[in-house]
Amino acid sequence: MVVTQLNLEFCFRGKKLRGFSCELTRSPHGVLPESFFTIMCQVVVPILLSGLCMMAAGLVMNTVQHWPVFVEVKDLLTLVPPLVGLKGNLEMTLASRLSTAANTGQIDDPQEQHRVISSNLALIQVQATVVGLLAAVAALLLGAVSREEVDVAKVELLCASSVLTAFLAAFALGVLMICIVIGARKLGVNPDNIATPIAASLGDLITLSILALVSSFFYRHKDNRYLTPLVCLSFAALTPVWVLIAKQSPPIMKILKFGWFPIILAMVISSFGGLILSKTISKQQYKGMAVFTPVVCGVGGNLVAIQTSRISTYLHMWSTPGVLPLQMKKFWPNPCSTFCTSEINSMSARVLLLLVVPGHLIFFYIIYLVQGQSVINSQTFVVLYLLAGLIQVTILLYLAEVMVRLTWHQALDPDNHCIPYLTGLGDLLGTSLLALCFFTDWLLKSKAELGDISELASGPP
Repeated sequence: MVVTQLNLEFCFRGKKLRGFSCELTRSPHGVLPESFFTIMCQVVVPILLSGLCMMAAGLVMNTVQHWPVFVEVKDLLTLVPPLVGLKGNLEMTLASRLSTAANTGQIDDPQEQHRVISSNLALIQVQATVVGLLAAVAALLLGAVSREEVDVAKVELLCASSVLTAFLAAFALGVLMICIVIGARKLGVNPDNIATPIAASLGDLITLSILALVSSFFYRHKDNRYLTPLVCLSFAALTPVWVLIAKQSPPIMKILKFGWFPIILAMVISSFGGLILSKTISKQQYKGMAVFTPVVCGVGGNLVAIQTSRISTYLHMWSTPGVLPLQMKKFWPNPCSTFCTSEINSMSARVLLLLVVPGHLIFFYIIYLVQGQSVINSQTFVVLYLLAGLIQVTILLYLAEVMVRLTWHQALDPDNHCIPYLTGLGDLLGTSLLALCFFTDWLLKSKAELGDISELASGPP
């Protein structure tokens, strides 16, 4: 499909036309020209920076897991993936919505820009409060499966920590995303390529740090029986205020009314990843799980969010909701067409897939330099680790293509409905595959050790 875009600028003085300018752009791929090299250059720096932040988050997690509050309140570890996953449910969907709005010219007018920004910030505050509370409930229910008694004080601490962390992280990251998207628009950089990875990278580090500090604060003041209930009630009381602000924008109100299912389901999916993490993190054969989990989950979430945001922008620019372009008519495309054609979305999928192995190798090496011998560094584990990363990202990129087509065909906005599911699946896939890597490496080492013992036992006396 060849697309021709005509940009016209008219110059008026009073009511008289005094001049005009005309710019014609032709693209053989259906979007404004973006080469393989351009996409790579715009994506690689945010991905590397996000990886460094995720490594920092992993190191923070490796440290705070030994804090008294995390040792005593085990459900806090179950809470980590769904809360960190809020970057996908809230911040990354916000970044994707704003990127689409920027690329389609919706925030060029100052008055419209103010309305879009305020309503979006209000929306994520409502979502953060509700999802933060639901994440705590999910962590409690999953934790109750393996325990008989329920400590009311710990329940209150968990709920207050979750709600306050979600609120503070959503506000800080929401403001940052707005600044990045507007800045990228002014600099002529595609916000789709940079906003979502930055949201994800800082989301991991900021959310985990706030959770650790907030939960420790409530743990130190656990004798104050009214503190944690008061925090929960205060944020619940603020919810109607955010709803009133969000009413400025009809599209945002539509999300507020009908956009809960993807967020809640994604949170539940991430919670199962948290259950795997809490069950494995303290076992010797999974030593290092705390450091690598944010990196593996974050890289997959970053890359699939970029691809989803790009496909969504493509559809918003060149199609109408409910109508798929001719080359995207199939709901279940051939995997080769997802990765091996000359279409712009296939090209970006190849770029993102090529970043997986070198990115993970860089992150693994830096983690090894920082952590030293406490990190598994066998060749077998490194190969398994890279293979797990490739499998995770390949599955996610293909599912992104399928889900965006299905949601667009249903006249739904992929920015709001696809990214939560995909980042939630990324968390679950990443945690599961990483646990499998540790277990397989431990199993192979055990067999090798048993073989050596058998050889010694059968040797000459």
